[in-house]
Amino acid sequence: MGSIDNRDSNGFSKLFEEYKEPFTRFANSYVRDIVVAESLFVDSLVEYWQRRTTLPPDVNIPGYILTTLKNKALNYLRHQRVQDTASDYIKRQAHVELEFRINSLENFTTEQLFTEEIREIVRQTLESMPYKSRRIFEMSRFEHRRNTEIAQMLNISVKTVEFHISKILKVLRVNLKDYMLCFLVLFM
Repeated sequence: MGSIDNRDSNGFSKLFEEYKEPFTRFANSYVRDIVVAESLFVDSLVEYWQRRTTLPPDVNIPGYILTTLKNKALNYLRHQRVQDTASDYIKRQAHVELEFRINSLENFTTEQLFTEEIREIVRQTLESMPYKSRRIFEMSRFEHRRNTEIAQMLNISVKTVEFHISKILKVLRVNLKDYMLCFLVLFM
């Protein structure tokens, strides 16, 4: 290259024309993106041009621009590495969540859902019933006590026990009409 006068406005254009192709090719061999490589070259050339008056007069101009370009390419690649690491982490987290959702759905049964819904309906129904009826029903169905045992424990007749159980079963039949098969299995 011929001598470049740092005060000459054509000097920038001369540097640009002479080093654009080889320096862009150099940067592109690392960053693997021609647009980024060209941008890094221009930034490096501009940085040199802005500092040229403060640099030593014997500075190796192509060496200075190439070193600046190398550093800019390194910074770009390091930034890419950080982005890739973050992206990989996000992908791994998304994969873990996806696997969890797949496993949850594979293990899901409608029986689980209906059982929870039925339990809630039964709980609400029992809460709405008078205490004595509710207690007799719980002793019969949840504690698995015989009607005669309940009658003795509460000092009431077996017919009274049967009446209270029958009363709650009628209300449950109405409240669980959509789950009648489950109702029959669970309470009859």
